[in-house]
Amino acid sequence: MGHTDDANGAPTYWGTSGKKLQHLITAVATTDFLLFGYDQGVMSGIISAPAFVSDFPEVDGDSTYEGFVVSIYAVGCFLGASFILSFGDHLGRRRSIFLGATIMIIGVIIQICSQPTGAGGGPTAQFIIGRCITGIGNGINTSTVPTYQAECSHSHNRGKLICIEGGNVAIGTLIAYWIDYGCTYGPHAFVWRFPIAFQCVFALVVLGLMTQLPESPRWLLSKDRNEEASTVLAALNGTRRDDPTVQTQQAVIVDAIRASGHKGGVTSMSDLFTNGPTQHFRRLLLGASSQTMQQLSGCNAVIYYFPILFQTSIGTSHNLALLLGGVNMVVYSIFATTSWFAVERIGRRKLYLIGTVGQCLSMVLTFGALIPGTEEAAKGAAVGLFTYIAFFGATWLPLPWLYPAEINPLKTRAKANATSTVSNWLWNFFIVMITPVLLANTGKSGWGTYLFFAILNAMFFPVIYFLYPETAGRTLEEIDVIFAKGHSEKISYVKAAQELPRLTDAEVREKAREYGFSDEEATVDTLEKAEVFMSTPPSTD
Repeated sequence: MGHTDDANGAPTYWGTSGKKLQHLITAVATTDFLLFGYDQGVMSGIISAPAFVSDFPEVDGDSTYEGFVVSIYAVGCFLGASFILSFGDHLGRRRSIFLGATIMIIGVIIQICSQPTGAGGGPTAQFIIGRCITGIGNGINTSTVPTYQAECSHSHNRGKLICIEGGNVAIGTLIAYWIDYGCTYGPHAFVWRFPIAFQCVFALVVLGLMTQLPESPRWLLSKDRNEEASTVLAALNGTRRDDPTVQTQQAVIVDAIRASGHKGGVTSMSDLFTNGPTQHFRRLLLGASSQTMQQLSGCNAVIYYFPILFQTSIGTSHNLALLLGGVNMVVYSIFATTSWFAVERIGRRKLYLIGTVGQCLSMVLTFGALIPGTEEAAKGAAVGLFTYIAFFGATWLPLPWLYPAEINPLKTRAKANATSTVSNWLWNFFIVMITPVLLANTGKSGWGTYLFFAILNAMFFPVIYFLYPETAGRTLEEIDVIFAKGHSEKISYVKAAQELPRLTDAEVREKAREYGFSDEEATVDTLEKAEVFMSTPPSTD
């Protein structure tokens, strides 16, 4: 984690500080989520390709085995997220990201080294093991990267930056679809080996950039590494270490750490299930439920199996199904970018609600068009799938990666965010595993599958409306005050967020004392230090 000071005394990483350093951190996060999206989409064009079916005949005509080969990746992601749940506080954000990217590369190598022999299931087992290992690496990173970026971002653009990160899942899936399609024209082994191997490009970029990027300042402060944290905060602000803004920001974070009892930086599992003014358990449930609902909305039934849906329900050729899947991913990617501009202006709650209504109506259109069982009527289902992926890309794709990272307090953030990611991958596995079976057993062309997802989406609306407070434009410490206010005044947390005005750092500390979740002695000590720093003129050395 090497740094150098520039001519003005500001610390730099990769020779940059301030906004440029923020851009580099965003570059790591977006590249990692490009890899996440790529890995989610890469199997869609491979699983039914003649070359893959020839080399791994176990998937031929067996919807259960086909679902298992695709969904085993989610099992690996679950294991990786569980690892961070247990060890993330010890490792820190940087080392966790390094570990995750390295494990993904190892998993890719195992997959592409599978040598079909024409007899026995050994090569298929090797491919499954490699895909599971790749998933472990991805689970580690998807549990860590949003937290890392949230803790290195400013409140005014945190949502935008994490939505850029989450939106790149769509762009990664788009890249995977078109690489899959292009590789169908290559040699037999090239059809599936190259798309799998291409994942290493993204992982190597992440590893390379992380070599000179800083650790999260909040994690450093939780470990009493104050000087390192001061350096990182100064670099993120583009100022000297003794700048009053840096010292006040550090004082607020230290105060929050002491008040929450997070000194030492390791949170026990039992802390996740406490409430009181900090509302740890409620906030855990809010973050985890957003990840659960993302999967139950039917997104991966569309993303993973889009070509198969077109082949079985509409009767297209494999080539045309892949081509249409690529076009659908273009729509997906375009709409995913809209959240970058809307998330701070419109807010998290409204985007969640808009997306829920749009996805529900799209699924209604899809199942309604499939009921007649004719190819002509089924074209209406194609429209429904296109509108579904547009609404999903603009709303439910990025938001569940943003919301848990900011809704949970510093003390439980790493474990709670990992728990949210665990729930995401558990339900991801469930949906991806059952989708081929649902399509084969829920009416002609599988129309019942889409009715199932339409009902689930309709159920999400009241959950979001009544339980999800708005967090746009709030600092991470300010969000703590929202929950303390709701608990203290016995009002809904949605109402507490609506009533609470924007607060300065000094007002956050005052409210913390008012609502009884601040350590008074720690707060006074921190305030005195902040006042000293504020009154000390910057060094001119």
